Amino acid sequence: MKKYKYKIVDTRDVESAGLFKGRKREDVEAYLSSLGQQGWELVNVDFRELEGGLEFAGIMKQEVC
Repeated sequence: MKKYKYKIVDTRDVESAGLFKGRKREDVEAYLSSLGQQGWELVNVDFRELEGGLEFAGIMKQEVC
């Protein structure tokens, strides 16, 4: 039987620059891609795009060997 560990991620985990620290779509994609390279899989997400900024919360899973 496969076993998994889970990680909750959200907008605060994404590094960004700029005057208002707004997260752009590209910032979020880069963050999630970096987690994917570490073996994490996004299994649930809630996105909200507000005035050019992006907020999200999600659950990721990774198989435990």
